Amino acid sequence: MTGRSYFLQDKAEAFAGRIIKMYQHLTAARNEYVMSKQVLRSGTSIGANIAESKNAQSSLDYINKLNIALKEADETTYWIKNIYKGGYINEKEYISIYHDAEELGKLLVSAIKKVKQRMGRL
Repeated sequence: MTGRSYFLQDKAEAFAGRIIKMYQHLTAARNEYVMSKQVLRSGTSIGANIAESKNAQSSLDYINKLNIALKEADETTYWIKNIYKGGYINEKEYISIYHDAEELGKLLVSAIKKVKQRMGRL
């Protein structure tokens, strides 16, 4: 696992903590259970897939696991948008957590590209 992967893992774990707190707020204070459960699953899955990548059997397997994490990051931004559009979080909360999700996605794209470049696949 590269230093970048550790950085990604740390970012994903911090993001998962924010997602868990948002889930707790949405269920306790807003009585929202459907979208909050979806964002909880996808938002915490990002870090799980990054963690799984450290035991990848090959560079292709490593890329695959990071691609799954990227898909989860994209899904998470989808649910965050809908939670905001539904009026469950305010604009300031939305911008903050959405920005973090987008940043994580961009970091994943960058990491995937770097591995592909090293493999001569870009």
